[in-house]
Amino acid sequence: MEVLLTIIFFTIFWAVVAKYGPILFTKQPHDDLVRCIFLLTAVVCWLFWLCCYLAQLNPLLGPKLNGNTIRIIASSWGNPIKEG
Repeated sequence: MEVLLTIIFFTIFWAVVAKYGPILFTKQPHDDLVRCIFLLTAVVCWLFWLCCYLAQLNPLLGPKLNGNTIRIIASSWGNPIKEG
């Protein structure tokens, strides 16, 4: 549930930036260009954030531990691994 709320929050945040960002720069000679820049900035930043956030949820590469390190960690957590 937390993941969904986080994604919804940041989606709304970047949608607000895209929609209301150009209002900060009204009555400029290049009004369409400013609107396009805000829209592209919001889309790219949102997409970058989404990719980074989702990559942390399900990493492709995990830590590389040898067998001795795994046994030490397991015994310190109270779950010793039986040999054999």
